[in-house]
Amino acid sequence: MTTFDKREEGFERKFALDEEMKFRATARRNKLLGQWAAEKLGISGAEADAYVKAVVASDFEEAGDDDVFRKIRKDFDAKKVEQSDHQIRRTMDELFGKALQQLQSDA
Repeated sequence: MTTFDKREEGFERKFALDEEMKFRATARRNKLLGQWAAEKLGISGAEADAYVKAVVASDFEEAGDDDVFRKIRKDFDAKKVEQSDHQIRRTMDELFGKALQQLQSDA
């Protein structure tokens, strides 16, 4: 195996690890986001747990974050929770960073 092949294999391995970390961080972010939204919606206990699972599951509708955002937006609108689109997206970004930190500290 040449040095070039070893470097290529190393880059491929790093890419795979980075993608796995991104997937895990997104899943954790969605859980944190569901908890945040449940609190804003005034739900707790088993109902909040079910809501968190619904938020996590909503991410599998399509690629990207828009499906999760739409779920939160729709639920907030239905319960008349005052949060702008910008506030929701900013919270999503902040919680993604928090999820990454949690995963890195777990490792």
